Amino acid sequence: MTTSSARRRHLASSPFKPDPEPVIEQFEVGDMVTHDSYGMGRVVGVEAHAVTVDFGTQTVRLTSPFHKLSVL
Repeated sequence: MTTSSARRRHLASSPFKPDPEPVIEQFEVGDMVTHDSYGMGRVVGVEAHAVTVDFGTQTVRLTSPFHKLSVL
């Protein structure tokens, strides 16, 4: 069984509303963040689809979407 992250096409004749566009959070270098597994940290690098966060004991590169990461 394989799953695809591709969005399903919405037909104009469908009685259902289309799925909302996912909001991808934007981070800047220096932002204080919290992660469900790693705890509190500071953003030290930003790329197009990833951020690098220093959590004190380790530095971790997290890729988008950032489900477990939030800005403080």
